[in-house]
Amino acid sequence: MVNGVRTTSKKGTSKASLFQPSAILELVAYHNEFNNLQRLREYKWDYLYQHILSDVRKNAVAMFMVELLVKCLKQPEPNPDLFYFVEDALHHLDKGNDAVTGNYPLFFALHLAVFFGLRINDEFSTKKHYLDLQEGRFAEEQPVHQYYLIDKEAAAVSEILKIMQPHELEQIYLNQDMRRRILHALEQFYALHIPEFGALKTLPVLREIMS
Repeated sequence: MVNGVRTTSKKGTSKASLFQPSAILELVAYHNEFNNLQRLREYKWDYLYQHILSDVRKNAVAMFMVELLVKCLKQPEPNPDLFYFVEDALHHLDKGNDAVTGNYPLFFALHLAVFFGLRINDEFSTKKHYLDLQEGRFAEEQPVHQYYLIDKEAAAVSEILKIMQPHELEQIYLNQDMRRRILHALEQFYALHIPEFGALKTLPVLREIMS
């Protein structure tokens, strides 16, 4: 609970603007383990975006990242490594160029999976040219189910798995159709492994804006 969040300051700005999805804030909070509703005492920008909140494409990617996180996080336990990964990912998205932004949903979805025990090891080769989404690995034989990528799409996933620094994403050249197919496959991948994952509501919006 945040008191007075709908009020407007003397400078004409609303406090609610700080609580947009993907905003990175510094908070002072009262936490009572016996209450479901907690109270924020103080809050301010910890990092002020230059582009994410105003650029339509970057904002769509950030919304996708936030929804993916919400669907994966089931327990409110501390996870500093995950926090710093997400914080760093949002910083890089804010600074990235158009090529980086276009590939960013794929990069984030593939690397986020590691924090939930869903690492896909980069074992793609001319022989292992199937990415079995149900098993989470590259395979030589075509899977007996429908959840897999093959050839160019599997190779693209392999290339993105090699990327450790987001600015290197500008070296990955993918057309919009291939990005859509891989994003759809990654949504299936998460749905296969995260209980009650469901469908990503931000994905159709992301596809439309990034086309």
